[in-house]
Amino acid sequence: MTFQQRYAIDSTHWGGAKANAPILAFLGEESSLDSDLAGIGFLHDNGPRLKALLVYIEHRYYGKTMPFGSAEEALKNASTLGYLNAAQALADYAAILLHVKEKYSTKHSPIIVIGGSYGGMLAAWFRLKYPHIALGALASSAPLLYFEDTRPKFGYYYIVTKVFKETSERCYNTIRKSWKEIDRVAAKPNGLSILSKTFKTCAPLNGSFDIKDFLDTIYAEAVQYNRGPSYWVANVCNAINANTPNRKSNLLDRIFAGVVALIGNRTCYDTNMFSQPTNSHIAWRWQSCSEIVIPVGYDKQDTMFPTAPFNMSSYIDGCESYYGVPPRPHWITTYFGIQDVKLILQRFGSNIIFSNGLSDPYSVGGVLEDISDTVVAITTNGSHCQDISLKNKEDPQWLVMQREKEIKVIDSWISTYQNDLRDLNMSI
Repeated sequence: MTFQQRYAIDSTHWGGAKANAPILAFLGEESSLDSDLAGIGFLHDNGPRLKALLVYIEHRYYGKTMPFGSAEEALKNASTLGYLNAAQALADYAAILLHVKEKYSTKHSPIIVIGGSYGGMLAAWFRLKYPHIALGALASSAPLLYFEDTRPKFGYYYIVTKVFKETSERCYNTIRKSWKEIDRVAAKPNGLSILSKTFKTCAPLNGSFDIKDFLDTIYAEAVQYNRGPSYWVANVCNAINANTPNRKSNLLDRIFAGVVALIGNRTCYDTNMFSQPTNSHIAWRWQSCSEIVIPVGYDKQDTMFPTAPFNMSSYIDGCESYYGVPPRPHWITTYFGIQDVKLILQRFGSNIIFSNGLSDPYSVGGVLEDISDTVVAITTNGSHCQDISLKNKEDPQWLVMQREKEIKVIDSWISTYQNDLRDLNMSI
């Protein structure tokens, strides 16, 4: 069986096959191609300078790239979802990139693959698995060390806690106290309806955990995408800290004000965002229930949240109840071999940039130090995938410099390759 895979090409600034001008390829992650084309700026912003052909590829089972003829069929059960995994996605990218080179008769154009988050992991893995296709990779905010065998010392919520505390200690303390207050109110005879009214929920609450999960997502998103010109964490904290005369100084009213500051004033708030999951949510849930098992929990140092460490056995039970299939938490490290990353990659890997913003909660699972002269880490104080997002005239100087550094490294890979190619042609 075959299926149609969606990709987009921009040849506006390409230097052409005769010049062996480069190809920049964006490897899609767990979303549709449309959102990548709208939000990813790195290729568009740097393509003209490199005279590059730009290629964007959609990941199988996302957007319009649906095997088995439809999303309904593809996402139906474990037997159809079984073809949704990282190794298959990389093989798709390899086939499409070779097809593009053939289509443009450009056998010797070097390809640089770029990806962010899970897509950043794919970019790094692609360079390691397909070095004959990709000359190099930019892996932005790729938490490829955030697995059971390579678990970081501090977790995701350590950074969420740290960023809130550094933004406003008062706000951090209010949030910290709110969890007990939610439980206290929920324990009253009509407590859930009081909470529902306070947080203007669209549907009745099943328990206090509905509100806690919702708030947890709000705080995590605020930190993960905390960037100018409107810094989300500061907005949330300003609302929580504000003493407005028309609002009671009730703790939970303050917390609710933080919600409104982040996601706007709505008639009601859907606290169960997965009550009607999108196709992308369903596909990603399968991936995180099969092989992308990232052990995110609330450890005792994540002091803004009640402690609840990641529990692998209950995670496995949950995934089995969804799909009848247990996750394989050790498969990624087995297949891609990322434990002892420094020891292995300094002799085996080359031409990979690992970029991370240290205010991104996923940076705890990133490669944060240079491994060799050609497997390099670029860190800033930025947020998730900020370097590959669209350029903006409000961008801080450090972000401008980070992108410049990345392009210089990529340019040096391309120059070295072009020299190697000339030397080879001369010797033949």
